[in-house]
Amino acid sequence: MATKKLIDRIQTSLAKEGLQPRTAAARTWLRSKVKDLTPSKTAFMRDQERLRNKSMIGRMYFYFYDPKTKDRLPYYDRFPLVIPIERYSDGFLGLNLHYIHPKQRLILLDKLSDTLTNDKYDETSRLRLSYPYLSSASKIFEATPCIKRYLFSHIESRFLEITADEWDIAAMLPMESFVGAKTSRVYSDSRKKF
Repeated sequence: MATKKLIDRIQTSLAKEGLQPRTAAARTWLRSKVKDLTPSKTAFMRDQERLRNKSMIGRMYFYFYDPKTKDRLPYYDRFPLVIPIERYSDGFLGLNLHYIHPKQRLILLDKLSDTLTNDKYDETSRLRLSYPYLSSASKIFEATPCIKRYLFSHIESRFLEITADEWDIAAMLPMESFVGAKTSRVYSDSRKKF
């Protein structure tokens, strides 16, 4: 329930400030306050109602990951925030939002909103994405450094699903867990790929 409590606390705080979710003012407020509201990763993953055994294309998830090729990678994220975009027999291709600065994450989510299945921003909403779409859409350049391949055999937890009404909040959470480099280096390297 840590996720629900966190989301409730953030939404209550937004309401007290008179801010509507998914607005520029709410995002600015989130950037300044979210670090104070964030629980530990293990507490975050205890929300049984949101844990899934499988991921779906176009939804958003947190999970623990240990890359097969970690010895050859300059750095990697142990706790990715991913939107799967293509499924394979042994894993999937996904957008790990942690590879870009939180401001770019929100810009990317705004650009991807054109592909939403509906405008409800609830548990029925998902993104209609594919690698060919992202690689041909020059205006979605923020996605380039986020595209990563994940193997099912190296996922170390269930998937914690984040519903569309909470994507902005999840994108702002400082939950990345990079091994091999500081977050500032990851952001700098990713910015060079835009």
